[in-house]
Amino acid sequence: MSIASNLNTIKTSLPEHVTLVAVSKTKPVSDLMQAYEAGQRIFGENKIQEMVDKYEQMPKDIQWHMIGHVQSNKVKFMAPFVSLIHGVDSLKLFQEINKQALKNNRIIDCLLQIHIAEEETKFGLDENELNALLSSFEFKEMKNIRILGLMGMATFTEDQNQIKKEFIHLKSIFDSIQSIENENLKLNTISMGMSGDYQLAIECGSTMVRIGSSIFGGR
Repeated sequence: MSIASNLNTIKTSLPEHVTLVAVSKTKPVSDLMQAYEAGQRIFGENKIQEMVDKYEQMPKDIQWHMIGHVQSNKVKFMAPFVSLIHGVDSLKLFQEINKQALKNNRIIDCLLQIHIAEEETKFGLDENELNALLSSFEFKEMKNIRILGLMGMATFTEDQNQIKKEFIHLKSIFDSIQSIENENLKLNTISMGMSGDYQLAIECGSTMVRIGSSIFGGR
């Protein structure tokens, strides 16, 4: 199956309200261009330098999503163009994104990463940390970031009930912060679900799925 046909198969299976992020990390520009020519305009990368290199080589109507863990000292390299940062999980990182966004005279959209998996290796905030961050004076003062919603990664397991429980948990956290009034919050996105579990994620309320291997093949 070609990249274009893989992409079209997935797109026809997605409801209209769900955004597809084509996870293109480690893939060559030639593969991304096949997806681009098939109509895909949103690509997800997990390394900032790789994303910058691809941005420079590819058409400028692409939206670049940073889906990996972000190091504060590298934010400046993607600040001029990044469309959405998925994995923000600390006030320190927000402050750096806000600073670099201001330098580039733009507002950068972000998602807060929530720790929903039982594994200890995943990054993310718990509910108490989330509420503390959203209510902090420092957060409310930032003018160059905008929080569009939440992102979470389920436990890497075959147990569908476990995954479903974690997805439902993320949706319930998203619902619980809807009433918070803040200039920085424009909550409309739940980014959860990847190649193996995106249909289940959509059933549980996902509005954005991150799909790589089902489009581009294995790494």
